Amino acid sequence: MAEFVSEIKTIPFNADRIYPMLSDLNNLESVKARIPQDKIKDFEFDSNSCSFAVDPVGKLTFEIIEREPNKTIKFSTSNSPIPLMIWVQLKEVAPGDTKLKITAKADLNPFIKPMVSKPLQDAIEKIATIIASLPY
Repeated sequence: MAEFVSEIKTIPFNADRIYPMLSDLNNLESVKARIPQDKIKDFEFDSNSCSFAVDPVGKLTFEIIEREPNKTIKFSTSNSPIPLMIWVQLKEVAPGDTKLKITAKADLNPFIKPMVSKPLQDAIEKIATIIASLPY
């Protein structure tokens, strides 16, 4: 399993304000306009899953498989050419100061790993940056 970890981001809100927004994927409506239409297409979501198409990979579907209030949200792919797990971790270090880290684990074979490692790491960093900049 290859592991990809974002830089730790700071969110200037309490975890009990951030977690409800991140743990209900219906809240993606508020960031839909920030998604680059040339890179991600057919974006759909409900409270527990989201799916989208990315060239040349195709359609990907992520489902929330575990929630730990104010701490962790775990996702797994149910439709992906590469098995992938993503953890969104929150840690409130002080009132109005919550740290965010995203970890992804992918089952990459040795032939595909060099091709997808950098784009996957970049995607994890971009997701972390977007999540940290949301208006909670």
